[in-house]
Amino acid sequence: MIKSPLENVNGTLYVDGVSTLKLAEEFGTPLYVMSEKKIMENYRRLREAFSRNYAKVRLLYSAKANTNISILRILKSEGAGLDVVSAGEVFLALEAGFPASEILYTGTSVADDELKYLFDKKVMINIDAFSQLKSLLRMGTPSVMSVRINPEVGSGHHENVVTAGKAVKFGIRKGEALEAYRLAKMAGVETFGIHMHIGSGWDADPFLLAAEKLFEIAKSIHETVGIDFNFIDFGGGIKVPYKPEEKEVDLETFSSKLTGFFKEKIAECSLGTPEFWLEPGRYMVAEAGILLTRVNTLKSIGPKRFAGVDAGFNTLVRPAMYGSYHHILVANKLNELLTGKYDVVGPICESGDALARERMLPNLSERDLLAVLNAGAYGFSMSSQYNSRPRPAEVLVNDGEYELIRERETLQDLVKSQKIAGWLKR
Repeated sequence: MIKSPLENVNGTLYVDGVSTLKLAEEFGTPLYVMSEKKIMENYRRLREAFSRNYAKVRLLYSAKANTNISILRILKSEGAGLDVVSAGEVFLALEAGFPASEILYTGTSVADDELKYLFDKKVMINIDAFSQLKSLLRMGTPSVMSVRINPEVGSGHHENVVTAGKAVKFGIRKGEALEAYRLAKMAGVETFGIHMHIGSGWDADPFLLAAEKLFEIAKSIHETVGIDFNFIDFGGGIKVPYKPEEKEVDLETFSSKLTGFFKEKIAECSLGTPEFWLEPGRYMVAEAGILLTRVNTLKSIGPKRFAGVDAGFNTLVRPAMYGSYHHILVANKLNELLTGKYDVVGPICESGDALARERMLPNLSERDLLAVLNAGAYGFSMSSQYNSRPRPAEVLVNDGEYELIRERETLQDLVKSQKIAGWLKR
C-alpha cells in the first residue's frame, strides 16, 4: 500500500511534514499543494512493477495532468519521458529540461503551424489523422514516427474521457493505418511505434479487448508493409481511488496481467521485442496534490446547508464537468465528529459551481480551512479565469520543506494581454 503524504497532527492536517494551516496563512487560498515525495514514490512503484515483468519498459508522464515545470523536473529526474498534446506542452517540456528525444506528441486536429513547430523541435510525433501525416511529410521526414490507432473499443469513468470507439474523434482505423505506415516508410522514416489510448480510469477487460485489436492491426502492418515496431504504446488511464472506500490498483497483478498479455502477443504476432510504453498521468500526480480552500460563508436554505468557499469550478472543474468525487477534510478539525451534511459551493455565478454535494463534515465555522484531496491531476491544468478570477498559487512540499512553484495571479494579470481598440480611445 502506498503511504499517504497526509498526516493528522493534533487535529491539524499536515502534508509531508508541513502544516496546511501555515501554508494557507503564508500563501493564501485557494492554494494547490503538491508532494514531491509522493510523485517520486508513484513513479518508482509503477516502474519497478512493470520492469520486473518485462525488461524494456518506458513510462511517459502524461503532462496534461499537471504541467507545472517543477513537477516535470521531478519526473525527469526519475527517468520518465513525456507524453504531450500541444505545442505549449512541448515548450514547457523543453523549459523543464527534457530532450526532444524523450517527448512524444499525440495531438488531434493539429494545425500546420503547430506541426511545423514540432518538426523543427524534433520531438517524436504520434499521427492522429492521415491528412496530418501528409502535412508532416511535406515539411520533411522525421526519423521516428508512430500512429495512434483507434481500436474502436473505449472505456473511462465518464463519457467525456473515453478516447476510442466508433463515435470519437481520436485516432486512425485499420485501413488508413496501413496506408499511413506504407507512406511513411516510402518517405524514409526509419523508426516506428504504434499507439492507442482508450480513455481515463478504465477497467482491465475493455483495455485488453482494445489491445487485442491493436495487436491484430500491428501484425497486419508488420506483414504487409514490412515494418518492425520499436515500441508499442498502450497509452494511459490507470485508475486512482478518489473515494475513501475505493481500493488502489494492485500493481503486481495489474503489471503482471498487462506484460503477460504483451509478451504473449508479440510472440504470437512475430513482432520481435519492442519496448513496452505506458503514459500514466493521473496515477503519478493525483494523490500527490490537495487544494486548500477557505470557508467564506455559511447559510441554510430550507433543509440545505451551504458552505461557501473561495475555490470554485474556475479552480477545480472536475466535479462540475465530470460529476467527479473529491474527498474533503476540514484541515483544522480532523479530530471532530462528522455532524452534518453540507453542499460545498464556490464563488462562481453558476448553480453548478459545487465541489461537493450532501457531504458529511464536522460543524463548520467561517474561516475553517478545507482540503480537497486527490487534486494534483487536472486541477490547476484545467483551471480558468472565469468570472475574471485570478488563478491560484501552487506550492511544492517535501520532508518539512516547502516552496512556491507558481505565483498567484493578480487582478493586473487579467488585463496584461488585453488592448483597448484604438477607436474606443478617441
